Amino acid sequence: MSRPITIVEVGPRDGLQNEKAILEPAVRADLVRRLEAAGARRIEAVSFVHPKYVPQMAGAEEVMAELARNGPHEAARSRIGLVLNGKGYDRALGTAVDEVNVAMSATDGFGLKNQGMGVDQQVSMLSDILTGRANAPPPPPSAVPLPLKGGGNGEPGAAPSLSATLSCVWGCPFDGEVSVDQVADLVGRIGELGVAEIALADTIGVADPWAVTKTVEAARRAAPEAVLRLHFHDTRNTGLANAWAGVEAGIDVLDASVGGIGGCPFAPGATGNIATEDLVYMLERAGFETGYDLDALITTARWIGEKIGRPAPSALSRAGGWPRG
Repeated sequence: MSRPITIVEVGPRDGLQNEKAILEPAVRADLVRRLEAAGARRIEAVSFVHPKYVPQMAGAEEVMAELARNGPHEAARSRIGLVLNGKGYDRALGTAVDEVNVAMSATDGFGLKNQGMGVDQQVSMLSDILTGRANAPPPPPSAVPLPLKGGGNGEPGAAPSLSATLSCVWGCPFDGEVSVDQVADLVGRIGELGVAEIALADTIGVADPWAVTKTVEAARRAAPEAVLRLHFHDTRNTGLANAWAGVEAGIDVLDASVGGIGGCPFAPGATGNIATEDLVYMLERAGFETGYDLDALITTARWIGEKIGRPAPSALSRAGGWPRG
Protein backbone atom coordinates (compact mmCIF):
# COMPACT_ATOMS: atom_id res chain seq x y z
CA MET A 1 0.00 0.00 0.00
CA SER A 2 2.49 2.63 -1.19
CA ARG A 3 -0.37 4.75 -2.52
CA PRO A 4 0.22 8.41 -1.71
CA ILE A 5 -2.38 10.31 0.33
CA THR A 6 -2.34 14.11 0.32
CA ILE A 7 -3.11 15.66 3.70
CA VAL A 8 -4.13 19.31 3.48
CA GLU A 9 -3.08 20.96 6.74
CA VAL A 10 -5.85 23.26 8.03
CA GLY A 11 -4.52 24.07 11.51
CA PRO A 12 -3.58 27.71 10.83
CA ARG A 13 -7.16 28.39 9.68
CA ASP A 14 -9.80 25.90 10.81
CA GLY A 15 -7.64 24.96 13.76
CA LEU A 16 -7.07 28.43 15.21
CA GLN A 17 -10.43 30.00 14.30
CA ASN A 18 -12.29 28.28 17.16
CA GLU A 19 -9.63 28.73 19.84
CA LYS A 20 -10.07 31.36 22.54
CA ALA A 21 -6.49 32.57 22.11
CA ILE A 22 -5.96 35.17 19.40
CA LEU A 23 -2.48 34.83 17.95
CA GLU A 24 -0.60 37.60 16.20
CA PRO A 25 -0.03 37.29 12.44
CA ALA A 26 3.70 36.66 12.97
CA VAL A 27 2.96 33.68 15.24
CA ARG A 28 0.45 32.27 12.74
CA ALA A 29 3.02 32.65 9.96
CA ASP A 30 5.52 30.83 12.17
CA LEU A 31 3.03 27.98 12.53
CA VAL A 32 2.75 27.74 8.74
CA ARG A 33 6.52 27.59 8.41
CA ARG A 34 6.83 24.90 11.08
CA LEU A 35 4.16 22.80 9.40
CA GLU A 36 5.83 23.16 6.02
CA ALA A 37 9.12 22.10 7.59
CA ALA A 38 7.25 19.03 8.90
CA GLY A 39 6.15 18.12 5.37
CA ALA A 40 2.93 20.08 4.67
CA ARG A 41 2.71 20.81 0.96
CA ARG A 42 -0.85 22.14 0.87
CA ILE A 43 -1.76 24.28 3.84
CA GLU A 44 -4.76 26.44 4.66
CA ALA A 45 -2.83 29.45 5.87
CA VAL A 46 -5.43 32.22 6.22
CA SER A 47 -9.10 33.12 6.05
CA PHE A 48 -10.35 36.32 4.42
CA VAL A 49 -13.32 36.88 6.71
CA HIS A 50 -14.40 39.98 8.62
CA PRO A 51 -12.47 40.21 11.91
CA LYS A 52 -15.66 41.28 13.65
CA TYR A 53 -17.01 37.76 13.26
CA VAL A 54 -13.79 35.71 13.50
CA PRO A 55 -11.17 37.81 15.30
CA GLN A 56 -8.77 34.86 15.37
CA MET A 57 -8.40 35.25 11.59
CA ALA A 58 -7.75 39.01 11.55
CA GLY A 59 -4.70 40.14 9.61
CA ALA A 60 -4.74 37.60 6.77
CA GLU A 61 -2.82 40.02 4.56
CA GLU A 62 -0.20 40.46 7.28
CA VAL A 63 0.22 36.69 7.58
CA MET A 64 0.76 36.33 3.86
CA ALA A 65 3.16 39.29 3.79
CA GLU A 66 5.15 37.69 6.61
CA LEU A 67 5.27 34.40 4.71
CA ALA A 68 6.47 36.19 1.58
CA ARG A 69 9.72 36.86 3.46
CA ASN A 70 10.23 33.13 3.70
CA GLY A 71 12.37 32.94 0.58
CA PRO A 72 11.67 32.14 -3.07
CA HIS A 73 8.43 30.55 -4.16
CA GLU A 74 8.52 26.75 -4.09
CA ALA A 75 6.59 24.93 -6.80
CA ALA A 76 5.90 22.01 -4.46
CA ARG A 77 4.21 24.15 -1.82
CA SER A 78 0.74 25.67 -1.93
CA ARG A 79 -0.77 28.11 0.58
CA ILE A 80 -4.55 28.33 0.65
CA GLY A 81 -6.84 31.19 1.61
CA LEU A 82 -10.46 30.55 2.62
CA VAL A 83 -13.17 32.96 1.45
CA LEU A 84 -16.91 33.19 2.15
CA ASN A 85 -17.92 35.54 -0.66
CA GLY A 86 -16.78 37.73 -3.51
CA LYS A 87 -15.34 40.39 -1.20
CA GLY A 88 -13.16 37.78 0.46
CA TYR A 89 -12.09 36.51 -2.95
CA ASP A 90 -11.03 40.02 -4.01
CA ARG A 91 -9.00 40.33 -0.82
CA ALA A 92 -7.32 37.02 -1.53
CA LEU A 93 -6.32 38.20 -5.00
CA GLY A 94 -4.33 41.00 -3.38
CA THR A 95 -2.06 38.50 -1.63
CA ALA A 96 0.27 35.70 -2.64
CA VAL A 97 -2.07 32.80 -1.89
CA ASP A 98 -1.66 29.89 -4.28
CA GLU A 99 -5.20 28.55 -3.87
CA VAL A 100 -8.57 29.97 -2.88
CA ASN A 101 -11.04 27.71 -1.10
CA VAL A 102 -14.63 28.96 -1.33
CA ALA A 103 -16.62 27.92 1.75
CA MET A 104 -20.20 26.86 1.09
CA SER A 105 -22.85 24.87 2.95
CA ALA A 106 -24.95 21.86 2.12
CA THR A 107 -27.86 23.39 4.06
CA ASP A 108 -29.73 26.68 4.10
CA GLY A 109 -29.64 26.84 7.90
CA PHE A 110 -25.88 26.79 8.24
CA GLY A 111 -25.34 28.90 5.11
CA LEU A 112 -27.54 31.67 6.47
CA LYS A 113 -25.84 31.53 9.87
CA ASN A 114 -22.27 31.28 8.55
CA GLN A 115 -22.36 33.70 5.62
CA GLY A 116 -25.86 35.09 5.28
CA MET A 117 -26.73 33.09 2.17
CA GLY A 118 -28.88 30.07 1.47
CA VAL A 119 -27.67 27.25 -0.78
CA ASP A 120 -28.95 28.77 -4.04
CA GLN A 121 -27.39 32.13 -3.19
CA GLN A 122 -24.09 30.44 -2.46
CA VAL A 123 -24.09 28.66 -5.82
CA SER A 124 -24.78 32.01 -7.51
CA MET A 125 -21.93 33.59 -5.54
CA LEU A 126 -19.55 30.84 -6.67
CA SER A 127 -20.73 31.22 -10.26
CA ASP A 128 -20.08 34.98 -10.11
CA ILE A 129 -16.55 34.39 -8.83
CA LEU A 130 -15.85 31.91 -11.62
CA THR A 131 -17.32 34.25 -14.24
CA GLY A 132 -15.13 37.07 -12.96
CA ARG A 133 -12.08 34.82 -13.16
CA ALA A 134 -12.91 33.89 -16.74
CA ASN A 135 -13.42 37.51 -17.80
CA ALA A 136 -10.49 39.02 -15.90
CA PRO A 137 -7.92 40.74 -18.13
CA PRO A 138 -4.35 39.44 -18.01
CA PRO A 139 -2.14 41.15 -15.43
CA PRO A 140 -0.42 44.27 -16.78
CA PRO A 141 3.32 44.13 -17.46
CA SER A 142 5.32 45.59 -14.63
CA ALA A 143 8.95 46.25 -13.89
CA VAL A 144 8.20 45.32 -10.29
CA PRO A 145 7.69 41.57 -9.70
CA LEU A 146 4.08 40.83 -8.79
CA PRO A 147 3.14 38.47 -5.99
CA LEU A 148 3.66 34.86 -6.98
CA LYS A 149 0.38 33.01 -7.26
CA GLY A 150 -1.23 30.32 -9.34
CA GLY A 151 -1.34 27.10 -7.36
CA GLY A 152 2.41 26.67 -7.30
CA ASN A 153 2.96 27.27 -11.02
CA GLY A 154 5.37 30.11 -10.41
CA GLU A 155 3.67 32.53 -12.80
CA PRO A 156 3.77 36.12 -11.51
CA GLY A 157 0.30 37.58 -11.09
CA ALA A 158 -1.57 34.43 -12.18
CA ALA A 159 -4.95 33.80 -10.57
CA PRO A 160 -4.82 31.27 -7.75
CA SER A 161 -6.47 27.93 -8.32
CA LEU A 162 -9.91 27.45 -6.79
CA SER A 163 -11.70 24.76 -4.80
CA ALA A 164 -14.98 24.62 -2.89
CA THR A 165 -15.76 23.14 0.53
CA LEU A 166 -19.27 22.07 1.49
CA SER A 167 -19.94 22.30 5.22
CA CYS A 168 -22.46 20.18 7.15
CA VAL A 169 -22.52 17.37 4.59
CA TRP A 170 -23.50 14.70 7.12
CA GLY A 171 -25.53 16.84 9.50
CA CYS A 172 -26.42 20.46 10.28
CA PRO A 173 -26.78 22.03 13.73
CA PHE A 174 -29.78 24.01 12.47
CA ASP A 175 -31.44 21.82 9.82
CA GLY A 176 -30.69 18.39 11.25
CA GLU A 177 -29.98 15.35 9.07
CA VAL A 178 -28.72 15.94 5.54
CA SER A 179 -29.64 13.41 2.87
CA VAL A 180 -27.21 11.89 0.41
CA ASP A 181 -29.39 13.09 -2.46
CA GLN A 182 -29.26 16.66 -1.15
CA VAL A 183 -25.46 16.58 -1.10
CA ALA A 184 -25.15 14.88 -4.47
CA ASP A 185 -27.41 17.46 -6.11
CA LEU A 186 -25.27 20.32 -4.79
CA VAL A 187 -22.01 18.57 -5.72
CA GLY A 188 -23.36 18.12 -9.23
CA ARG A 189 -24.23 21.81 -9.53
CA ILE A 190 -20.75 22.81 -8.38
CA GLY A 191 -19.12 20.30 -10.69
CA GLU A 192 -21.06 21.71 -13.65
CA LEU A 193 -19.52 25.11 -12.89
CA GLY A 194 -16.10 23.60 -13.52
CA VAL A 195 -14.70 23.50 -9.97
CA ALA A 196 -11.86 21.01 -10.08
CA GLU A 197 -11.81 20.02 -6.39
CA ILE A 198 -14.79 19.73 -4.04
CA ALA A 199 -14.32 19.07 -0.33
CA LEU A 200 -17.03 17.39 1.74
CA ALA A 201 -16.90 18.48 5.38
CA ASP A 202 -18.38 16.89 8.49
CA THR A 203 -18.48 20.22 10.29
CA ILE A 204 -20.12 19.01 13.49
CA GLY A 205 -18.64 15.52 13.55
CA VAL A 206 -21.77 13.38 13.16
CA ALA A 207 -20.77 11.08 10.28
CA ASP A 208 -20.08 7.37 10.51
CA PRO A 209 -17.90 5.30 8.15
CA TRP A 210 -20.84 3.73 6.31
CA ALA A 211 -22.45 7.13 5.71
CA VAL A 212 -19.11 8.41 4.42
CA THR A 213 -18.95 5.60 1.86
CA LYS A 214 -22.48 6.25 0.61
CA THR A 215 -21.91 10.00 0.26
CA VAL A 216 -18.56 9.62 -1.48
CA GLU A 217 -20.05 7.21 -4.00
CA ALA A 218 -22.99 9.54 -4.70
CA ALA A 219 -20.75 12.62 -4.99
CA ARG A 220 -18.44 10.83 -7.39
CA ARG A 221 -21.38 9.97 -9.64
CA ALA A 222 -22.64 13.56 -9.45
CA ALA A 223 -19.30 15.17 -10.37
CA PRO A 224 -17.10 12.50 -11.98
CA GLU A 225 -14.52 15.00 -13.24
CA ALA A 226 -13.90 16.64 -9.86
CA VAL A 227 -11.37 15.58 -7.27
CA LEU A 228 -13.12 14.86 -3.97
CA ARG A 229 -11.53 15.88 -0.68
CA LEU A 230 -12.79 14.99 2.79
CA HIS A 231 -12.74 17.08 5.97
CA PHE A 232 -13.63 15.44 9.29
CA HIS A 233 -14.09 16.58 12.85
CA ASP A 234 -13.57 14.20 15.76
CA THR A 235 -16.44 15.59 17.83
CA ARG A 236 -17.90 12.15 18.51
CA ASN A 237 -14.70 10.11 18.22
CA THR A 238 -15.40 8.85 14.67
CA GLY A 239 -13.01 11.11 12.76
CA LEU A 240 -10.23 8.62 12.01
CA ALA A 241 -12.73 5.86 11.24
CA ASN A 242 -14.39 8.19 8.76
CA ALA A 243 -11.02 9.04 7.20
CA TRP A 244 -10.34 5.31 6.84
CA ALA A 245 -13.69 4.84 5.10
CA GLY A 246 -12.85 7.66 2.71
CA VAL A 247 -9.49 6.15 1.82
CA GLU A 248 -11.11 2.75 1.32
CA ALA A 249 -13.61 4.45 -1.03
CA GLY A 250 -10.74 5.79 -3.13
CA ILE A 251 -10.27 9.26 -1.68
CA ASP A 252 -6.69 10.52 -1.96
CA VAL A 253 -7.01 13.98 -0.34
CA LEU A 254 -7.92 14.56 3.32
CA ASP A 255 -7.90 17.63 5.57
CA ALA A 256 -6.44 17.55 9.07
CA SER A 257 -5.36 20.01 11.75
CA VAL A 258 -2.13 19.81 13.71
CA GLY A 259 -2.81 18.83 17.31
CA GLY A 260 -6.49 18.23 16.54
CA ILE A 261 -7.23 21.85 17.41
CA GLY A 262 -10.12 23.92 16.10
CA GLY A 263 -13.72 23.67 15.03
CA CYS A 264 -16.31 26.09 13.69
CA PRO A 265 -17.44 29.14 15.71
CA PHE A 266 -20.81 29.16 13.92
CA ALA A 267 -21.65 25.50 14.56
CA PRO A 268 -22.57 24.78 18.18
CA GLY A 269 -20.60 21.86 19.60
CA ALA A 270 -18.22 21.60 16.64
CA THR A 271 -15.00 20.65 18.36
CA GLY A 272 -11.63 19.87 16.88
CA ASN A 273 -10.62 18.46 13.54
CA ILE A 274 -8.92 15.12 13.20
CA ALA A 275 -5.29 15.59 14.17
CA THR A 276 -2.71 15.61 11.40
CA GLU A 277 -0.22 13.55 13.40
CA ASP A 278 -2.85 10.95 14.35
CA LEU A 279 -3.92 10.62 10.71
CA VAL A 280 -0.32 10.41 9.49
CA TYR A 281 0.44 7.71 12.06
CA MET A 282 -2.56 5.61 11.02
CA LEU A 283 -1.88 5.90 7.31
CA GLU A 284 1.85 5.34 7.41
CA ARG A 285 1.54 2.34 9.74
CA ALA A 286 -0.62 0.84 6.98
CA GLY A 287 2.00 1.65 4.33
CA PHE A 288 0.48 4.74 2.73
CA GLU A 289 2.76 7.66 1.87
CA THR A 290 1.99 11.13 3.28
CA GLY A 291 5.33 12.96 3.01
CA TYR A 292 5.14 14.16 6.63
CA ASP A 293 7.77 13.93 9.36
CA LEU A 294 5.79 12.49 12.27
CA ASP A 295 8.21 13.58 14.99
CA ALA A 296 8.23 17.15 13.64
CA LEU A 297 4.42 17.15 13.59
CA ILE A 298 4.25 16.03 17.22
CA THR A 299 6.72 18.74 18.20
CA THR A 300 4.65 21.35 16.34
CA ALA A 301 1.43 20.12 17.98
CA ARG A 302 2.96 20.56 21.42
CA TRP A 303 4.29 24.00 20.43
CA ILE A 304 0.92 25.27 19.24
CA GLY A 305 -0.66 23.90 22.42
CA GLU A 306 1.65 26.17 24.40
CA LYS A 307 0.71 29.13 22.20
CA ILE A 308 -3.04 28.66 22.62
CA GLY A 309 -2.75 28.00 26.34
CA ARG A 310 -3.95 24.41 26.46
CA PRO A 311 -2.49 21.02 25.55
CA ALA A 312 -3.24 19.92 22.02
CA PRO A 313 -5.96 17.24 22.18
CA SER A 314 -4.36 14.81 19.71
CA ALA A 315 -3.46 11.31 20.87
CA LEU A 316 0.08 11.40 19.50
CA SER A 317 0.93 14.72 21.15
CA ARG A 318 0.43 12.83 24.42
CA ALA A 319 1.61 9.31 23.62
CA GLY A 320 4.16 9.90 20.84
CA GLY A 321 4.68 7.65 17.85
CA TRP A 322 5.55 3.98 17.67
CA PRO A 323 8.05 2.47 17.58
CA ARG A 324 9.86 5.10 19.52
CA GLY A 325 13.14 6.33 18.04
